[in-house]
Amino acid sequence: MAYWLLKSEPESYSWDDLIREGATEWTGVRNPAAALHLKAMAVGDRGFFYHSGKEKAAVGVMEITRTAQQDGDEPRWVSVAVKPVEALARPVTLAAMKAEPKLAGMEMLRQSRLSVSPVSDAEWAVLTGMAKG
Repeated sequence: MAYWLLKSEPESYSWDDLIREGATEWTGVRNPAAALHLKAMAVGDRGFFYHSGKEKAAVGVMEITRTAQQDGDEPRWVSVAVKPVEALARPVTLAAMKAEPKLAGMEMLRQSRLSVSPVSDAEWAVLTGMAKG
């Protein structure tokens, strides 16, 4: 299993929207690097749902339920299907991530504008621990 972090502006699509709908198609990614990450996802992979914008925090865990398929007219753009697994007991803020030395190499912190990024096994363990308090 691989781990990921997927960002969404909560005003556009929030964790609460995903909970209400029970599943969604993760569409609209138009960055080549982020699209490559979507293409690398496998069914059963897990990802943090991260609220970007004002909130800047990981708020839930999702599961990838279908691999990449074309999103729109151009083959290079893809989407994946996701479903919610669980809300984090405590959101993990961007400030908390930046303050944790064990996350210094995290892709999301190194390339902050990337909307989809990988999370290592070690980083996943640190983040889930932070979410528990």
